[in-house]
Amino acid sequence: MHTQFFLAQYLYPEYDRHSLTLKKGPSHMHHTYNSPLSTRYASSEMNALFSPQHRHHQWRLIWVTLAKAQRALGLNITQEQIDELETHINHIDFERAEEYEAKFRHDVMAHIHAYGDQCPLARPIIHLGATSCLITDNADILILRDALNLTKKKLLRLIKALSHKAETHKALPCLSWTHFQSGQPSTVGKRLSLYLQDFMIDLDDLDHRLRNLKLLGTKGATGTQASFLDLFDGDDEKVQALERLFATDLDFEDVYPISGQTYTRKLDMQVMDVLCGIATSAHKIATDIRLLAHKKEWEEPFKKNQVGSSAMPYKRNPMQSERVCSLARYVMSLEENPKYTAATQWLERTLDDSANRRLCLPEAFLGVDSILLLLINIVEGLQIYPRVIERNLREDLPFLATERILMASVQLGADRQEVHESLRLHCMEVSRGIKEEGLENDLLDKLANDRVIPLSREDLEGLMDAKAFVGRSEKQVEEFLEDCVGAVLEDDNEKGKACGTLEKEEEVEMAIRV
Repeated sequence: MHTQFFLAQYLYPEYDRHSLTLKKGPSHMHHTYNSPLSTRYASSEMNALFSPQHRHHQWRLIWVTLAKAQRALGLNITQEQIDELETHINHIDFERAEEYEAKFRHDVMAHIHAYGDQCPLARPIIHLGATSCLITDNADILILRDALNLTKKKLLRLIKALSHKAETHKALPCLSWTHFQSGQPSTVGKRLSLYLQDFMIDLDDLDHRLRNLKLLGTKGATGTQASFLDLFDGDDEKVQALERLFATDLDFEDVYPISGQTYTRKLDMQVMDVLCGIATSAHKIATDIRLLAHKKEWEEPFKKNQVGSSAMPYKRNPMQSERVCSLARYVMSLEENPKYTAATQWLERTLDDSANRRLCLPEAFLGVDSILLLLINIVEGLQIYPRVIERNLREDLPFLATERILMASVQLGADRQEVHESLRLHCMEVSRGIKEEGLENDLLDKLANDRVIPLSREDLEGLMDAKAFVGRSEKQVEEFLEDCVGAVLEDDNEKGKACGTLEKEEEVEMAIRV
């Protein structure tokens, strides 16, 4: 109570001292918690899919679809009733629904009555034979399908951007890093293809889930379809036909053949696995961009007026990549949640899944949506600095070339063991000088003056061609892009729809958030 009066007197002039609640108005949202995923990071399109308006529109769509199928199979439902329901399908009176929920303490019953008030003619047949989960679970599956398709659209956009960068830089030699120590050279395009392959795996997983997505169907209170068998006077064929009509009208080929009151919560678990896979891939590439930004080889886009640090004006922090990692960790942390929900459902159903699912599923989709928007912006504007990459490569190339030097020396008649020992000693000495005294890498000078090694300085320089160290990197990229990625990006259905430009509104949102 003291805290509430403190809020009223000192913090918020909008606070109503009598009701001890915030007055609603233009500044109301600044005094209540709002998820940053909704207000700051995710697209308006993904936010809309999980909005109360869309969710309850889907409920009404289920009611209409059920009534149309029942009418088609001979129940006493008129076309006028169907028309009335369809007329008001988008006109949701949330205030009226809230009043009913305060009375009934049941959200589905509240919306049944609110819909019935708007549709007095159809009121008697709304929810006929149904149970709450027939409405909510089928609607949730519709939302999951829409959200997966929107995620796919953005994932394909990212894949397209990565494939373009990989093609552009397929032949640019660079140091590889193992244990974050310099290793055998690769190419920038080959490295980009590593990330691209991970996202292709994620796309395959996403497509698999979409292809196998099923509706709950018209199963009734405990999954037995008993209520519908009663409605159709025991006509088993009509009960089965009802479910087929219902699914077809909602553009589904199949329903779960067996259920309790809800669809199996393993579906939520499987969808979450897809989202966490994308988040994992995103964390990997974003982490590597941060590491390579430290080496000054790669850099995410940086706006003209962007501030890197409030204290250090010169800084260009990889803040977008850091944000990707932050959001990805959050999404990955949600992976266990649906598993616990699926495992702990009692018998035909318990309600302890409801509040959890309202949080977990939307947040995961909004998180991945935010991640993909950021990564699209990063990859499409990614700066690659070939001269810095070449300089870093040349600093370590003499060490990396020692095996080639050994082979060339033996071919000229030198003793393999003597050359190996001489190379080892010189490498240790030069490495010590670099680390302890800050000296330049003068390994080639030392080797040119070593009598054991029958190679001149010019011969040694000839062995330093970076392209000779990258193996089949360039060819691997070409083959991968042509054989694996190209088939996806060239698909007629994806090219114009999923791989096209983002909506202008989303591009504006991306610009604001960078």
